[in-house]
Amino acid sequence: MQDLAYLQDLVVILGLGIVVAAIFHKFKLPSIAGLIVVGLIVGPHSLGLINNVHQVDVLAEIGVALLLFGIGLELSLEKLRRLWKLILTGGLIQVGLSIVTAFVISRLLGLPPNTAIFVGFLVALSSTAIVLRGLQQRSEVDTPHGRLILGILVFQDFAVVPMMLLIPFLSGQGGFTQGVFGAMLSSLAIVVGVLFTAYLIVPYLLGFIAKTRQRHLFILAIFVICSGTAWLITISGATLAIGAFLAGLVVAGTEYRHQALADLISFREVFASLFFVSIGMLLVPAVLLENLWSILILLVAILLGKSLIVFVTAFIIRMPLRVCLLSAVALAQIGEFSLVLTFAAKGSGLIGEPLESNLLTAAVLSMFLTPFALAFGPRLAAGAGKIRILNRLLNVAPAEDAIDRIHTIKDHVIIGGYGFAGLELARVLDDCNIPNAIVDINIANVHTATQKGARAFFGDITSYEVLMQMGATRAKELIIVINDPSAAERAVRIARSLAPDLYIIVRTHYLLDIEPLLAAGANEVIAAEQESAVEVASRILKRRQIDSEQIYRQCTLIRSHTEDE
Repeated sequence: MQDLAYLQDLVVILGLGIVVAAIFHKFKLPSIAGLIVVGLIVGPHSLGLINNVHQVDVLAEIGVALLLFGIGLELSLEKLRRLWKLILTGGLIQVGLSIVTAFVISRLLGLPPNTAIFVGFLVALSSTAIVLRGLQQRSEVDTPHGRLILGILVFQDFAVVPMMLLIPFLSGQGGFTQGVFGAMLSSLAIVVGVLFTAYLIVPYLLGFIAKTRQRHLFILAIFVICSGTAWLITISGATLAIGAFLAGLVVAGTEYRHQALADLISFREVFASLFFVSIGMLLVPAVLLENLWSILILLVAILLGKSLIVFVTAFIIRMPLRVCLLSAVALAQIGEFSLVLTFAAKGSGLIGEPLESNLLTAAVLSMFLTPFALAFGPRLAAGAGKIRILNRLLNVAPAEDAIDRIHTIKDHVIIGGYGFAGLELARVLDDCNIPNAIVDINIANVHTATQKGARAFFGDITSYEVLMQMGATRAKELIIVINDPSAAERAVRIARSLAPDLYIIVRTHYLLDIEPLLAAGANEVIAAEQESAVEVASRILKRRQIDSEQIYRQCTLIRSHTEDE
């Protein structure tokens, strides 16, 4: 029966996970938090239903690898290239400030320099798995704050490699100049070599497999590419998860990315759930109760300190206030790779008790709180436009100023968001002499609109006060063209409660967003995914000289099909 230990543990974990996650869902609590609670319940320090934590950790590591492989599939190298400024500037500032701040505080508390630096390493890292999973569930990976968060997380994950290599030096077990820099160069060479080879081989391999039309072979090939590439990259000193992420980027550059993602989802969800359970297993109730106040003080210091550092980082690189706040809330925790660093430093004398156990407990608690923080973030950011001192610092007109500038107009159009769609809409309305007012939380967009002579104001479209000041009760239409579905839904609900007769149109990216937005009170929802299908079909039919009536009928049919879905 010992051979069935893995199966027994899986049944216990997943069975209890279903029950607890369902209960959390019923009370509108994050399911990730429920899975962490399951880990606490079944772990060796509580009920002891799972005693062999190591075998769960192995499966959990696979789960994190699959999770990041999926993130890589959704990104592609091309998208990552577009994020390089956020990765380098945002990541470098955040990690650098975190290490320096933690070092200074640790030294003031009497810790030796090498321990203070190592504590800085631990505090600088956030939880890639939990944050990205939360953003995925909320469809926020491709929002402005999602891209900044992703950029910082990518930098953090790559920073783990030099941090691991510096552990022997910090503990006085190795030389620095030759050993560390040599290891870094060899690590970089291995990563570049593996990625280049995979980039050349993977498309042909997947093409060959796809021609067999055997789905099981395709799934096996995806697993081999994911695990094989990840394993080869770990030779450089990087973690398995980073290797899997890079493997996902390689596959994302092929035409098979969508099928790979579809085949991966079920496996990813199961194994990723094991990771969240394994985090809960690290909690030791006895340690928590014994050092309760020390751990709570440490936890609060970490959450507030990291939030402030991330906020300052986003502010320095001129991100909108909403992005600053949401990113600060999302990245406030200590991450799973900090735990990896802690385990790697065991026996080196870098960090001793009780600091090690207190940090470990505070880290797990911070990860447990992250799903709640992600859910609370939009509410915190909703009042961003009301902070007058920041409006003055940013040199933009706050929404309150709209009262003086648009109080004489009515039946106007309120445009929420001034990206490309908002810019073109404002131009069209101006050309047709239709009064309009723009509100955006992106400082650069407000400056651009103001320079063009538009009525543009800095404010959060999800704020009741901002909508009131923009004259929502006198307006004829509200057009929301922001890249944040959760914020758009909140804005619709507030606008509908404020002005029942206001005609609300929302632009979104995906079909899945249509139903929630209509339920919130939108009159029309235009999904880019839907309209691109209409446009492509229309152009093909025009090219084939199909009559306009038939083209209109087919386009209407596409819209009706997508509405039914």
